[in-house]
Amino acid sequence: MIQKLFSYIVPIKIFKKKSQRSKIIEVTWANGELVLDSENTNYSYGSLQRILRYGLRNIGYDAILKMDHILLLGVAGGSVVKTLVDEIQYKGRITGVEIDPEMIKIANEYFNLNEIKQLEVVIDDAFEFVLKTKNKYNLIIIDIFEDIKMPNFLFERFFSERICSLLQNHGFVLFNTMILDEAHNVRNQKYISEIDPKLFASKMLPRVEAHNELIIIEKVV
Repeated sequence: MIQKLFSYIVPIKIFKKKSQRSKIIEVTWANGELVLDSENTNYSYGSLQRILRYGLRNIGYDAILKMDHILLLGVAGGSVVKTLVDEIQYKGRITGVEIDPEMIKIANEYFNLNEIKQLEVVIDDAFEFVLKTKNKYNLIIIDIFEDIKMPNFLFERFFSERICSLLQNHGFVLFNTMILDEAHNVRNQKYISEIDPKLFASKMLPRVEAHNELIIIEKVV
């Protein structure tokens, strides 16, 4: 494909749409691969896929292969789903929660997300879903952004305690956060400090991208 070849020289935008939730959504050929972006940041594939792959590698591919059920809060184009299924060869259930139905339409059309049979996509607010779900999960991936902003509820103690309560024994949370200023550093430190150390081990991974910091929580009992 000519567009794919030329994208190694200059990014080639093939789709752009306004979304009520995500404002601007763009699909672009960049360095030979399709990526999904908002107006100011990468949403799926590209750098975001590298970040979450790094987090999954830290948890351990062997551990992930033994898991039964993974919850993904924030699906976007589904790059982390592709990493789980295509690269890690994960065979268990994946539930993806996405608030923006336009995003899922684009993910299906350009990234064939609807062809992944073990994936169930739920159109819902992540906060509402987390309150309602009766399931327990081996891994909960939190990857929720509104362009370059993160909703405040993600960092509230009530939400983090509810997320941790949904983990199976020795389950993990992988939380992708955006750091744009010192206040965000303080926010992340506070978030970690509120995790109960008697029940959970928590850590921040060294950054592989300047503005993204991954937090990993493991239920140790």
